[in-house]
Amino acid sequence: MSHTSEALENIIAEVKTIFSAHLEKQKFRKTPERFTILEEIYRRTDHFDAEALYIHMKAQNYRVSRATVYNTLELLVNCDLVTKHQFGENTARYEKAYGYRQHDHIICVNCGKVLEFCDPRIQQIKDMMGDIMNFNVTHHSLNLYGTCKGECGSQASEN
Repeated sequence: MSHTSEALENIIAEVKTIFSAHLEKQKFRKTPERFTILEEIYRRTDHFDAEALYIHMKAQNYRVSRATVYNTLELLVNCDLVTKHQFGENTARYEKAYGYRQHDHIICVNCGKVLEFCDPRIQQIKDMMGDIMNFNVTHHSLNLYGTCKGECGSQASEN
């Protein structure tokens, strides 16, 4: 989902406001570094790990410590501005969450590529299962694992 630069700037302003209120409520300091990290995340379009974000920010001469990046990511996950995924690997990956449509993931077990997809039938299944089981479904996570049909697929079919 691509956003115009004006729409992106509006989303960044909104998430900064939400984050600011969360920090106040939790009695955390509102440091410039935390907001810089938030903005950097919302300018990305990928699923990233904390280390990659830290390295990227250092390369751009931001003065942030590794600990600040990791701690800020946890704060952002706690206020639902960032989603944390495990994707069956040791390293957690993250993506921005605010203002982006619900989607699911297809993950290559060989190269680690993550693709997003959205299928309205999943929403129908959620609604139907909620009704059948008398359950209020608030959110879900669906990850499909396999191999890319390029190089990864040809290697995997030999196993």
